Parts: sequence; C-alpha cells; structure tokens
Amino acid sequence: MNRKKILGVFLAVLTLAVLCAVFFLVPPAEGLDYYVRIAFFHIPMAWVSVLAFLLSAWWGARYLRSRDMRFDRLSARSARLGLIFVLLATASGAVFSKLTWGAYWNWDPRQTTIFVLLLIYGAYLTLRAALGEARLRARASAVYALFSFLTVPFLVFILPRLYFSLHPSPVINGSGSIDMDTSMLLTLLASLADGTLLYAFLMAGGSGRDIRKEESA
Repeated sequence: MNRKKILGVFLAVLTLAVLCAVFFLVPPAEGLDYYVRIAFFHIPMAWVSVLAFLLSAWWGARYLRSRDMRFDRLSARSARLGLIFVLLATASGAVFSKLTWGAYWNWDPRQTTIFVLLLIYGAYLTLRAALGEARLRARASAVYALFSFLTVPFLVFILPRLYFSLHPSPVINGSGSIDMDTSMLLTLLASLADGTLLYAFLMAGGSGRDIRKEESA
C-alpha cells in the first residue's frame, strides 16, 4: 500500500471519528446550544484556507528562485484549494448566521473581510486563465500569490477584531486563554488535524490531469 492510500485510509478513519465526536460527544454550548456543532466544520475550513494560501505563496517564492514549473503547479493548486475551502467556510458561516441571527448574510466584519478574500483569490485564478504563455503566467502568479498572502493576516485575524462583531469569540479569546469544554477542545483539535490531512490528500492527488492541462496551455 503506497503512502497516498495509507493517508486516505487514515483520513477516512479520522473523519468518521470526528463526525461521531461532533454529533455524540460534544455538549451544547452556552448561548449557542447544539448550533455549536457547525464550528467543528467551519473553523477547520477557515484554517485550511489560510494554510493553503500560505503554502501557495511559499511555492510561488520557490518558483521565483528556481524557475521550476513544478513549484508553479503546486502554488496554483494550493491557491485553488484555498479558494474552495474559503467558499466552504463562508457557506458554513452563512448557515450559522441564519440559525443564530436570522439572516444568511448581514455584512458582519468577518463576513465582509472573507468576501474581500474571495475577491482577491478569485482574481488570482482569473489572472492565470488570462495569461497564455506558461512562464509569464507562472511568474505573474507567483508575484500575485506573494502579495495576496500579505492581506490574509489582516483580513482574517486583525481587521475583524477592530470592530464590533456578532461573530462568537474565537477559540483563543481576548485574554489569551482558551475557554472551552475539554471534549470540545479535543474534538476541535481532531477536526483541525482532519482538515489539514484532507488538504494534504487533495494536494497529493493533483498531479496528472492538472499538470498536463497547465503544460499544454
């Protein structure tokens, strides 16, 4: 059994364990009741999107240093996956918003900044589609990925904290402590590991068709 199959089996087992913990182990949260379960999907999606954008910028920098097209393909695939996970985080956040605040979208600071992030990385994919020559596309995409990631910490971690938000307090609250039931914390850590392994699995599965498509463009 190769590494990808082993990772796939482990990922399936961990995903099943996380689902069981979310629906049968996690207690209701004060003020959120069982709606808190959405957080165990929403938070890992948001985390993986940040990780994917970080690695997209990292591989973009590797391309600029080496001019190795392999790094361009990795950077592009990571950015695409990051955009998908941002969309999933946005959708799960909208469901939570509807259940708790009565509307899917209300331009809360966190919703506003995530919308800007969607526009930034949507523009990244548009840029890649618009440039036909492979080397030019790789160079422009790498530079864009680097500058785009500079906005991520501000949009995800800094700006939303500067304004009043209906969004529940983050895992690490303003006092720097973690105010969470032990079973919730362990389930959250497992779900974060699950999301990270899912990202790794999807990155590992992107060689053949994506590579041929990019090289023939």
